[in-house]
Amino acid sequence: MGKTLEKKVPFGLAIIPLLVMVASMAVTIVKFEGDPHIPLIIGTIAAGLVAWFAGFKWSFIEEGIYKGIKMALPAILIIITVGMIIGSWIGGGIVATMVFYGLKILSPSMFLVSICVITSLVTLAIGSSWSTMGTIGVAGMGIGMSMGIPAPMVAGAIISGSYFGDKMSPLSDTTNLAAGITGTDLFEHIRHMVYTTIPALFIALGVYWFLGRDFSNADVDNMEILEIMNLIQSNFVVSPWLLLVPAAVILLVAFKVPALPALMVGVLLGWIAQFTVQDGSVADAVNTLQNGFALETGNSSVDELFSRGGIQDMMYTVSLALIAMGFAGIMEQTGMLESIVAKILKLARSARSLVASTVATSFFTNVAAAEQYVSILLPGRMYNKAYEDKGLHSKNLSRALEDGGTVTSPLVPWNTCAVFIISTLSVHPFEYAPYAVLNFMVPILAIIFAMLGFKLEFVKEKESTEAARKVS
Repeated sequence: MGKTLEKKVPFGLAIIPLLVMVASMAVTIVKFEGDPHIPLIIGTIAAGLVAWFAGFKWSFIEEGIYKGIKMALPAILIIITVGMIIGSWIGGGIVATMVFYGLKILSPSMFLVSICVITSLVTLAIGSSWSTMGTIGVAGMGIGMSMGIPAPMVAGAIISGSYFGDKMSPLSDTTNLAAGITGTDLFEHIRHMVYTTIPALFIALGVYWFLGRDFSNADVDNMEILEIMNLIQSNFVVSPWLLLVPAAVILLVAFKVPALPALMVGVLLGWIAQFTVQDGSVADAVNTLQNGFALETGNSSVDELFSRGGIQDMMYTVSLALIAMGFAGIMEQTGMLESIVAKILKLARSARSLVASTVATSFFTNVAAAEQYVSILLPGRMYNKAYEDKGLHSKNLSRALEDGGTVTSPLVPWNTCAVFIISTLSVHPFEYAPYAVLNFMVPILAIIFAMLGFKLEFVKEKESTEAARKVS
């Protein structure tokens, strides 16, 4: 029954697991308001059955599951670490300090614009949207919600800013990945992304300014904000010195220290702050890392904000990531994902439609493979020759991969980026998606510009040959 990948799985068979997964996902989440785990398991079973029917041995299918899970392990380590950093920073009073001073400085009407700009600049400096959302983003959620701004709006502004910085930063792993796999100079790749990403950011800021007008008259909420600030001061030691903890993490990542050890430094500093600055016990600080911090003040908003974090708080996300990558592993190992993408490639007859198809394919890969890196790697490998054949510069491909892959990953509920955001910001993708303006405007602008031929750049034969040599 076994066979090699020289014989591809037909498109008609390859699409079945995806349709089963999406259909079961829609019924479970929309109709029953359930979680995405079981639909993903159903999709994984369907993928395994289709692969077996197509002639693959179970050992080969199982190998694909393990490969997919292995790919998710770096993300899972980050997720667990962020759980500890949220718990330790709440217990150590760092989040309370950031929320307290944020409520004093930021105005409700300009908060959405401000938090989007702040997260943009921080992520641009450190190159990690996850690090920004897990630190600055958590405090931003508390500040915005304390001002009476709906959580989905706040989350959308944080996500837009974080992914702008992630996309445009030379320190970002996805930016380097897209440039590297296509053989494009890193800074040429970043400069080419300006045409779709900067307009999308200005559109997002315009939307946030418009939405913020509804919160310009904050007199009604002043007493509530004052109560929140008093509760923070009565339950935590608030000190500007505690702001050195997030500053230290940002500085470490800016100096190219890898995200995991940089975040662990943040965990350690927060843990120490809980039993030194906040007068907690060492035992309580250890328990916070495992089970999160719990606060009971009688104010539901404050209790909800400061009762979270810890390793256990991230297990929902970890289990979802493992299941999603098991599904993706089968789809890629057996060539089913490649078969689906190849079908799309046949529709791209012109240079303009090729770029638009790349953007769509990267988004589709985010849906099917549930992993941001796969949405860059797989289409990048598959479309490279097609761009070369049409004489297109490789920076067109690298930009299309990011426009369709990097920024759309938070919009797919079962994608590893989205499940990270669910656990970190406590808002579901269906809720924040309409407000993550940059994330859906970038691919829309990319497709429009591609079909208009705007900034569609071609290369001379010599440059094309050199680019091909870099990729190979």
